[in-house]
Amino acid sequence: MADSPPISPPSTEQAFALLPSGVFLMTAAFEGKRVGVLVGSVQACDLAPPLLCVAMRKGQGIEPMIRDARTFAINIIDPKDKLVLRKFADPNRAREIGDPFDGMPVEKLATGAPILKKSLAAFDCEVVRHIDIAADHELYIGQVLACKVYGGVRDPA
Repeated sequence: MADSPPISPPSTEQAFALLPSGVFLMTAAFEGKRVGVLVGSVQACDLAPPLLCVAMRKGQGIEPMIRDARTFAINIIDPKDKLVLRKFADPNRAREIGDPFDGMPVEKLATGAPILKKSLAAFDCEVVRHIDIAADHELYIGQVLACKVYGGVRDPA
């Protein structure tokens, strides 16, 4: 075998880019208020019971609502949906305009968190763990109580 240069491992950023990614809208509702924030990392943790892990940047306005409601939803958004991207890109602006879901078709599944009817799929979850790590993101582990795929609701069990 001829001597060949060693293959250098990809950078962490390059390796992370290979992980599942998409455009996700995390939503919550509590005491008549609704809020949503775009998150970049959602992964399945387990199938029995069905669990999702969500990494969200710290300091988001949705945090107190998730803490109090102990629930959240994840909406998978079409990356070409400019309205949703614009409405939820800046969490400070979303607070200024009032209810960011006004004028958008939404529904509720199991927990009351807003589900966008035009999402590609949605997961309605109960928080089973919140992990605040020494980093710029925190983790939420949610047990999927209901989900919607292309307009159909099914029980995950």
